[in-house]
Amino acid sequence: MVLGSSLTAARHGNARRPRYSHSTPSLSGSLPAEIDLPSLTATRQRTKRIYYGWWVSITGAFNMVISSGPTFQASSVLFRAIEDEFGWSRAAITGVASFGRFGGAMLGPVEGWLTDKFGSARMILIGFTMGGAGLIFFARVESVITYYAAFFILSLGFSTGGFTPSMATVNAWMPHRRATAMSFVIAGSSAGGFLVPAIVWGIQEFGWRDTVTVIGIVTLVSGPIFARIMSKRLPDPEVMSRLVRRSTRKRRKSARATGLGHDFTPSEALRTRAFWGISITHMLTNFSVGALSAHLFFQLTGDNGVGLSDQVAGTIVVMQVAISFAFQLIGGFVGDQVEKRYAVTLLALVQGFGLAVLAIADNYAMAALFAVLWGIGFGGRTPILHAMRGDYFGRKHFGTILGMSAFPMALGMTISPLVVGWIHDIQDTYEQVLFVLAGAAVAASITILLATKPDPPTGVNRRRYGLRTARQSNEET
Repeated sequence: MVLGSSLTAARHGNARRPRYSHSTPSLSGSLPAEIDLPSLTATRQRTKRIYYGWWVSITGAFNMVISSGPTFQASSVLFRAIEDEFGWSRAAITGVASFGRFGGAMLGPVEGWLTDKFGSARMILIGFTMGGAGLIFFARVESVITYYAAFFILSLGFSTGGFTPSMATVNAWMPHRRATAMSFVIAGSSAGGFLVPAIVWGIQEFGWRDTVTVIGIVTLVSGPIFARIMSKRLPDPEVMSRLVRRSTRKRRKSARATGLGHDFTPSEALRTRAFWGISITHMLTNFSVGALSAHLFFQLTGDNGVGLSDQVAGTIVVMQVAISFAFQLIGGFVGDQVEKRYAVTLLALVQGFGLAVLAIADNYAMAALFAVLWGIGFGGRTPILHAMRGDYFGRKHFGTILGMSAFPMALGMTISPLVVGWIHDIQDTYEQVLFVLAGAAVAASITILLATKPDPPTGVNRRRYGLRTARQSNEET
């Protein structure tokens, strides 16, 4: 009967095609088991698929290459070219960095709130459009007024579409590997420093105006691409919790250290000692970051500084960037394994020692030693500080809390280039002010110890206790 049905089906062209399979003898001696090879292959492909959060982290890194590389890592190179063309004072030229960052500092909390409300993708698209247009405008300045206006526009654009939306998205996608994933984004900023030799070459061959115009066009093209990648919807909360539990088991950590804890509101975060400990620490360490972004090339090439040529000084910058890049990745990995506060303490001390070396450097070897120490200290502590915010305050309001917490940091970076330039114009040297900046980094190694992880508000603890009690009662019944 079965044979007759098969012949009938074959006659009408409806014979069922056999699966691609191979036979495996069963232990009981029954008919061989049939394995569907296409399904097995698809299962293996799904298993090997890279988690999308890593693509988000890599995209954030490329975002930072463009949004902070040319205008932050290479800003002192651009300032040197502008000084050669216009002959303005050092304070007037480097003060633009303070003016431009002032807008970012003032709008930091607003940018974080907008990111939480409208999403990172929209903020990146708007910010990169503004930043690209600002760069093209910057390439056509002819006076101090237009110089400051253009830099303000491009700084505001890159502040809007760069760091905050990238970090907020990574924080949401990567609760199980927060410090490591954030280190990718932060390392992107250092990786932008690898563009410094190319920018120096472009300025020497084509002039600084054409070089900046090309960077502006690249920015306008990149914005929609980054926004598209960052716009993907987050997985379900249960999927995220499963990732955290799996990661916690592997690293033998408590869920409280890295899990999906309480999502602090901005007002709740402001009332914690941890918020202010992290904010003040970041401000103290970033005084020198803002100053070096504007003045490092001058210190390396100045007669009262190290006295290197432009090309040789460029190798020091690349060395500093390379070591910072490496230790930002290493710092992210270490931050997921050890107590973050103690790691930041050690790294802030190394950063301060590097600044002291730069203050007295008078040859290539000492400048190289500065690059190594700065790369280790600055590179390693940066992703850990940002990951602490995610660990302590959760995902839901991360953009707003990051914007508020970064306000003191941005304020320090805003003030320092202008103040350091003004002091240099008076003293004709950077030595004393570099020692002051080193002292600030040492102070940061102490303030971070105050930033212990906050407990959820009392009402939250009571609600959780009530839920646990109810769950236990249901299990008993």
